[in-house]
Amino acid sequence: MDKRVKLGEKECSLMLIPVKDALEVLAGKWKLQIIIALTFGKKRFKEIAREIGGISDKMLSKELKEMERHQLIVRTVYDAFPPVVEYELTPHGKTLHKLIDSLRDWGNIHRKKIFGK
Repeated sequence: MDKRVKLGEKECSLMLIPVKDALEVLAGKWKLQIIIALTFGKKRFKEIAREIGGISDKMLSKELKEMERHQLIVRTVYDAFPPVVEYELTPHGKTLHKLIDSLRDWGNIHRKKIFGK
């Protein structure tokens, strides 16, 4: 086998592994929407649900737990009656802002190219 092909395969693999990792963390219909909803500050569960629209409480709860496990968000429970729970992006979660901006820009370009709008 050509040495260049072997190097190309290795470089491709090294590039794909972190991309796959990122896509696994952000995959699904709701995660990016939740991140965008939390971009402008802390929100309670129902505020996130209202802002996104169309997500069930069960699904939102599942996604928030998963995002907390990946250290993208932090859940804060306040000692109050009734209990108050807020969610916010962690510093690690905030590192996604540039990625989301790039996706938005690409989406606008793609939309114009495909739909002419």
